[in-house]
Amino acid sequence: MKAIVIEAFGGVEELQLKEVDHPVLKPNRMIVQMHATSVNPVDTKRRKGSFGGKLPMIVGNDVAGMVTEVGEDVTEFKVGDRVMANGAKTYAEYVSVNPERAVKLHDSVSYEEAAAIPLTGQTAYEAIITRGKVKEGDRVLVHAGSGGVGSLAIQLAKLKRAWVASTAGSKNQVMLTHLGADHPVNYETEVFEDVLDEMDLVFDTLGGSIQKKSIAVLRQGGRLLSVAEEPDQALADEQGIEASYFSMSPTKEALEHLNEWLSKRDIRPVITKVVPFTEKDVREAHALSETGHAGGKIIIAFQ
Repeated sequence: MKAIVIEAFGGVEELQLKEVDHPVLKPNRMIVQMHATSVNPVDTKRRKGSFGGKLPMIVGNDVAGMVTEVGEDVTEFKVGDRVMANGAKTYAEYVSVNPERAVKLHDSVSYEEAAAIPLTGQTAYEAIITRGKVKEGDRVLVHAGSGGVGSLAIQLAKLKRAWVASTAGSKNQVMLTHLGADHPVNYETEVFEDVLDEMDLVFDTLGGSIQKKSIAVLRQGGRLLSVAEEPDQALADEQGIEASYFSMSPTKEALEHLNEWLSKRDIRPVITKVVPFTEKDVREAHALSETGHAGGKIIIAFQ
């Protein structure tokens, strides 16, 4: 089968289309023929060697495709099922998938839409639903609302009937409104800490000075959740707020909820670009992702 392989850490030129071995079926796994995956910032970081790892390497986390083989211990899925899953080594024509991290796709959901959900959707879910426990009337600030994670976080907060503010640049202000943001903030012309206050929750996807400034807009007892970096606990304590960092832990429950909301169009991923599974196009997709201004998700389509 074909896969995009990294044989050395570095730039986009290290992404090479190669022939590799087909994954071996294990009793508690299933083989999925990939129809779509997505490019996430973690993919570009792995390519550069930020996390180390054994080479050669295949990156990718989002699975959208059709089951072609099922292990003898797998009972929930069968050959021919359309699935969405959290996975690994997804820049390949076939992947081995843990059924505990997969759900059957509703017929109304396309593979491209499904590929945009697992990593970013579950990150947003953990921030807004699991950890944030957002409820009706809460005031929520989502940073980088036009991004893959932020755009879904806005929609999940609105599902919980929260009041949502979100930051983005000039070109994405209309997008924030369409996503449901009650107060779009243009970071190019506005200072968010001057126009917002008494927030119950800030979801930080950026870190650095943005994270520190975010503490000032929270009410006493408010919460800051970050996927960017560990917060300054001394500063948080001084301001009387809770602050924590988390790395997403995939759960079947979260994926099932996201799948259901997606099928009902309660949430819609923002897809910026769909590229074919070629060496040239995947390299260009990585380069676009690294600009930090892609907005939404970049999808790699296999069919």
